[in-house]
Amino acid sequence: MELIINIFTLIFIVLSLFCLSFFILLLRTLAGKSITNSDYPPVYGTIYGQAFYFNNLYDHLTAVAKRHRTFRLIGTAYSEIYTVDPRNIEQILKTKFDKYSKGRKDEEVCGDLFGEGIFLVDGEKWKQQRKLASYEFSTKIVRDFSCSVFRRNAGTLVGILWEFSAMARVFDVQDLLMRCSLDSIFKVGFGVDLNCLEEPSKAGSGFMKAFDDSSAQVFWRYIDPFWKFKRFLNIGSEASFRNNLKVIDAFVHRLISARRKLLHQPNLNDKEDILSRFLMESEKDPTRMNDQYLRDIVLNFMLAGRDSTAGTLSWFFYMLCKNPLIQEKVAEEVSQIVGVQGEEADINLFIQNLTDSALDKMHYLHAALTETLRLYPAVPVDGRTAEIDDILPDGYKLRKGDGVYYLAYSMGRMPCLWGEDAEDFKPERWLENGTFRPESPFKFIAFHAGPRTCLGKDFAYRQMKIVSATLLHFFRFKLADPTRNITYRIMLTLHIDGGLPLLAIPRARKFA
Repeated sequence: MELIINIFTLIFIVLSLFCLSFFILLLRTLAGKSITNSDYPPVYGTIYGQAFYFNNLYDHLTAVAKRHRTFRLIGTAYSEIYTVDPRNIEQILKTKFDKYSKGRKDEEVCGDLFGEGIFLVDGEKWKQQRKLASYEFSTKIVRDFSCSVFRRNAGTLVGILWEFSAMARVFDVQDLLMRCSLDSIFKVGFGVDLNCLEEPSKAGSGFMKAFDDSSAQVFWRYIDPFWKFKRFLNIGSEASFRNNLKVIDAFVHRLISARRKLLHQPNLNDKEDILSRFLMESEKDPTRMNDQYLRDIVLNFMLAGRDSTAGTLSWFFYMLCKNPLIQEKVAEEVSQIVGVQGEEADINLFIQNLTDSALDKMHYLHAALTETLRLYPAVPVDGRTAEIDDILPDGYKLRKGDGVYYLAYSMGRMPCLWGEDAEDFKPERWLENGTFRPESPFKFIAFHAGPRTCLGKDFAYRQMKIVSATLLHFFRFKLADPTRNITYRIMLTLHIDGGLPLLAIPRARKFA
């Protein structure tokens, strides 16, 4: 009997502490937020309330944004302002660039994973990394080398899909594209042949899974008020996150160590990759640019180089399967420009003719990829933190320390920005007399804008165009299960939840 009483007493104490914590959290959240003050954006809930809509969070935020183009969610110490107004975005990313930073919140939440990489730092560290990366992306040597790698990996993909198609075998195109992009970024960015596409290794597959799961776990931290407590006790999602970090760190540190050894070989000519440049820079200042700093740089560039392209291509093939006439129109453009036709498919001849000049002429393909990014941006939500009290162009005030986030996913679905057909997949909206016509980067925000505009934009388009043109020239694609509901996984980048099972049907009778 005494044992039962003690158990009930313990349960009562735990519940009381939880209720007290919740009450304190509620008071801190509501206090001093000017909830009824119309000078500030209208309140549509709390930051933590997003947990109720977590599985379809971006669509929930879109529904709110259609009611009010700028709104806020309140937290314990600050508010988060969300906007789909291009004027507001231009102010925080360009006009008052130096008055907004990544902020302490992002550093706390994402720091364990991305450390002091380019996406999370400001000031001199950001300038240093951007300067070196800018040089890397702009050199003709790297541009030519990257295209060679992309073409080779696209050819490998064709060979894999040819075997699948011969057996009428269903395959996960997202998994293949992720492995293909990982091979590309590690070769171009870090000078390493992973060969995940041809021979999936246990280490490579483990690294990819650990990285994707960590991305989802980091995102959860933004709406979990108790994540620091869970991290301290090493329980729940934080315990899993810590285990994933061990896998990630071990993999990347092995990469850095191997590359550092190769760097000092006298006859090694391949020193043009991003990692080699940072390694050479680190030898000038080994205390500041230590292996941990290099690890952060590697993970940041891997996020940009793999997730952005592979994720976008996955959604691209989904949209083409949903719109078969557009799929055929893209394939027809590729065939006409590259000029390789006939019943026998020669992959080597096709890749030889897939020159930079040919890619530049593929306006419809470029428009279809851009239309995919409009509806399914690689980074669905992004933003900055106010370093001053400010007033946005739409008239709303915000306080120092508030986060200001632009909803790229929602913006692509706003009739006020794109017309009543905003949610339709329509590549023609990007064309004028058959030529691609860009929009303002503050309206089409998929590649960021202002001084922090994505350095790898052209790099990403080249990779996506080479891979998609090659695959569409040799195959038609169909959804393996047209009745399945395709949605996203909530993480830092926009992946298809559970992958995208497809069937590939050869366009030629014979593969050479």
